[in-house]
Amino acid sequence: MKYYTRRKKYKKFPNIIIVIITLLIIFNAIMLFLNKKLIPSLTKMSEIAVKSRVLNIINKNSIDIFSQEFNYEEMIKIQKDNDGNINLIQADTIKLNHLMSKLSMECNEELENLGDIKVNVPLGWFTDNSLYYSLGPKVPIRVENLGNINAFYESEFQSAGINQTRHIIYLNVEAKVRIILPTKTDELGISTRVPVSDTIIVGKTPNTAIDFNGNINGGILK
Repeated sequence: MKYYTRRKKYKKFPNIIIVIITLLIIFNAIMLFLNKKLIPSLTKMSEIAVKSRVLNIINKNSIDIFSQEFNYEEMIKIQKDNDGNINLIQADTIKLNHLMSKLSMECNEELENLGDIKVNVPLGWFTDNSLYYSLGPKVPIRVENLGNINAFYESEFQSAGINQTRHIIYLNVEAKVRIILPTKTDELGISTRVPVSDTIIVGKTPNTAIDFNGNINGGILK
């Protein structure tokens, strides 16, 4: 009589569980590295690159528009009394707002077309080793414009000598963009102060704030 014996079937479930646990540990280690090293470094480098690009757009358009279309004598009207003292400084708000709106439209159009920007992330940011600062991958990021650019004028008066006043006009420009990274999004506010005009006015100016119809902040003689 022949006897047959059944082979023992080894359970494979424990091996599968070990593999799953190992993969989870590796995955968690990778995510920890990303959260601690890669993502903060990528975010910082992205903010630097995007801020530089946005500021270049604002400055370039500001120079193009105001250098061609801004004329101090046309924009700012100065009235003097019989003694030559300045008693009124008035801004042509319509012309000034036209230039400001034109700048906003030009900048918004370029910001809408920024699209993807490649950011070079040096390996030295991860390893804290300066030898690798020039090495590293280029990571593409997407930039989206959030709303229209906000701009407003600011006026400042400074004493420039006897009966001479230095009048400086600035344009403050604020933009807000969204940076879309491979694993997160980040909103970035960017502001800059663009000098529009720097003029010496001859005549005694009162040492008080001058209101420019609410469109240019009054400056105080310093």
